Parts: sequence; structure tokens; C-alpha cells
Amino acid sequence: MKIVRFAVEGKVKYGTLKGQTIQAIKGKPFSGIKPAEEHYRLNRVKLLAPTLPSKIIAMGLNYRKHAEEVKLPLPKEPLIFLKPPTSVIGPEDTIVYPPSSTRVDYEGELAIVIKKRAWQVSREDSFDYVLGYTCLNDVSARDHQRDDVQWTRSKGFDTFCPLGPCIETELDPDNVIVETYLNGQLKQHSSTNDLIFDVREQISFASHVMTLLPGDVIATGTPSGIGAMKPGDTVEIKIEGIGTLRNYVVK
Repeated sequence: MKIVRFAVEGKVKYGTLKGQTIQAIKGKPFSGIKPAEEHYRLNRVKLLAPTLPSKIIAMGLNYRKHAEEVKLPLPKEPLIFLKPPTSVIGPEDTIVYPPSSTRVDYEGELAIVIKKRAWQVSREDSFDYVLGYTCLNDVSARDHQRDDVQWTRSKGFDTFCPLGPCIETELDPDNVIVETYLNGQLKQHSSTNDLIFDVREQISFASHVMTLLPGDVIATGTPSGIGAMKPGDTVEIKIEGIGTLRNYVVK
């Protein structure tokens, strides 16, 4: 099932997407899917970020080949940082290149969307807390990341967390292809079977640090092939089974 969040006729709704048709649902999807009567054509609505998280927990250096690419040792436990909810944008929205930076990179990632309150979750029970998965671009001001001791500034600018286009509830997160295209050229291509810490481990680890709330997002890390974007570029994150998250870079 594909869950979307969309704007239509001046209102914001959730719905389920099948083909080119959205069926609205009652309320939010985190407490269960309750179909409503309204149906909408996909080309008649504006898709929004499929969730508004209270926080985005991101995993750094979580693909083996990416660690090789940046010549860093494999971490012994998940390396986490936070992106603010104000960094979230949706599909077809614009990524704003901050004037303080001279190097802004794409980082295509599989993202986990949390279904219910989670605290100190075991690895074995972790999937019970997952609503589904979506595409995420962990946009990064690489020069600020090098200059700062921590990554809040480099990862936290407004528009630096594109999400979408939907939440896919039926997906094998341990063996899915993640790709990034820049102006139509393939830049990143990997499978989540290259993850150092798999999805179960990430959920359990994060929930032993902080309480996860419905709608929160865990960004699972980016594969090798990171690179720069510039104003005028189009960047697409494609994940099999989910779809394509497309955004445009502007000054």
C-alpha cells in the first residue's frame, strides 16, 4: 500500500494511492487506515511530504562502500545525528542553495517512517513500529560539514530534507535498490544489503536513545557516489517499490 499526503481544494489530506487515483482516508494513517468516500486523480492534487516528523534521525557512514569511498573505518555502532523538521520539503519542491555554502551535496537514502510511540524497542520487535518506507535526500553543505565539529549546520538548513513521494507499507528494507540521478545521470546505485547496520538495528538503537513518535523518520544512510549539486540542477532519488522523489536546486 502506498500512503500519500496531499493538498487539494485548500485542504491537506492523507490517502492511499493506486495507479493514478488517490482514495482519501479519515484522519492520519498512524492509527490505522480508514477509507473515506472521496477519490482524486493524482494529476489534480499537490503531493506533499508524506509525513511531518517531530524529528529526523539520520545515520552517518552506514554503507560499507561509502565508508571505503571517504576512506573512513567502519563504525562500531550506529553514528546518528538529527535534522530539524523545518528542513522537510516534498516532491517537486525546491532545494535552496544557502549563500554561506560553496558545496552542497545530494545523499539519496531509504527512510523509515515510524507508526507508533517507541521506547527501548528490541531488535526482534522493531518492525512492529514501522508504518512504511519512503525516499529521502539528506542534502548536505559539505564545506560546513568539514569546518564544523558537529553536523547541525551542514545538515539542518531549510529545504535540506526532501521526503516522498509516498510511504510504501510493503517493502523488504534489507534488499532494495537505492539510486540517485543528477540531471538524468545515475550517480548513486546500491542495495540496502550493503548497510553496516540494518533497519532493525537502527530502529532499536535509536529508540534506546530517544523516544520515537508517530511520523518520525529514520534516514538509513547513503551509499557511495556522493557528489555536488548546483543551482539549476534536478536531483531524483529512486527506490524500487516506492517511486521517485524529484526536487530542483535554486539559489
